[in-house]
Amino acid sequence: MSKNLPAIIFALAIVIASIVLGNAIINRNRPQGTINVTGLGESNFTSDLVVWEGNFTRESFDLKSAYADLEKDKKLVTEYLISKGIPAEKLIFNAVNTNPKYQQNYSNDGRYLGQTFDGYSLNQSLKIESTEVEKVEKISREITELLNQGIAFYSQAPRYYYTELESLKLEMIAKATEDARIRAERIAENSKGDLGDLISANMGIFQITGQNSGEDYSWGGTFNTADKNKTASITMKLVFEVD
Repeated sequence: MSKNLPAIIFALAIVIASIVLGNAIINRNRPQGTINVTGLGESNFTSDLVVWEGNFTRESFDLKSAYADLEKDKKLVTEYLISKGIPAEKLIFNAVNTNPKYQQNYSNDGRYLGQTFDGYSLNQSLKIESTEVEKVEKISREITELLNQGIAFYSQAPRYYYTELESLKLEMIAKATEDARIRAERIAENSKGDLGDLISANMGIFQITGQNSGEDYSWGGTFNTADKNKTASITMKLVFEVD
């Protein structure tokens, strides 16, 4: 038996080498490659949360008098908004901002002569967050009615948000992934190959733009708050094996 051992080992070596060589030839003849595709997920939606801010100001040389006038304005603003259907607890008044004013004095030849005290400017800002989007929109347009009561109320443009944003992101990712897979399957089919396993998946930037606004996408992501009706989109970059 010991005399035949070298012959047996040699024979096994030949068999193993044949198997390895055969597999190498088979693998070499198999078409190898990858498909890189980008899918898009997109959806239109309407904001369900509005944030609106405004402010009003009083000026006086007497600080106490300015505060008293500002408190009267605050009361009238509160009554007005409540009469329009905004609950009192939704009215968020920030702390009063008090600024002394100074007039800069110059001579006829342009020399600086110092400054003169020109009274106080007191500013009160207001913020409303509400799911009653249409109601707050309407109020923001009609707030100038307070001018008839002697209140110079400065209204900012409403900002619009969506409270189901996380769910929307997941929906967009699923749409973009499916879109990419369909593209990859068509490419593989047209090239007479079979789509293999997914090698990698990379998510693009989540973008929110105003519908029909013509906004450009941003590398860092666009998050539109100016439009009530928006479009959300995201891309998925997938890499598949091809058999």
